[in-house]
Amino acid sequence: MTRWNLSISEETDRAVRIFLARNGGKKGDLSRFVDEAVRRRVFDLTVDQVKQRNVEYDQQDILDLVDREVSAARAGRS
Repeated sequence: MTRWNLSISEETDRAVRIFLARNGGKKGDLSRFVDEAVRRRVFDLTVDQVKQRNVEYDQQDILDLVDREVSAARAGRS
């Protein structure tokens, strides 16, 4: 476990704490909330980067390649 020292606006702090309290919040929920939000944001940014990197390729070609590779991987496990 790693500790972070974060600075956020009082408005955001109040909104999150009210939200958590209204939903039965308990000790540790704020940390879990922040952890989930950060993970989701990193995932979204990663997806956006991959999409940008692959914009020049045909979508169907990418899907076909994925299907072929998944099929080959499954065949190798059998």
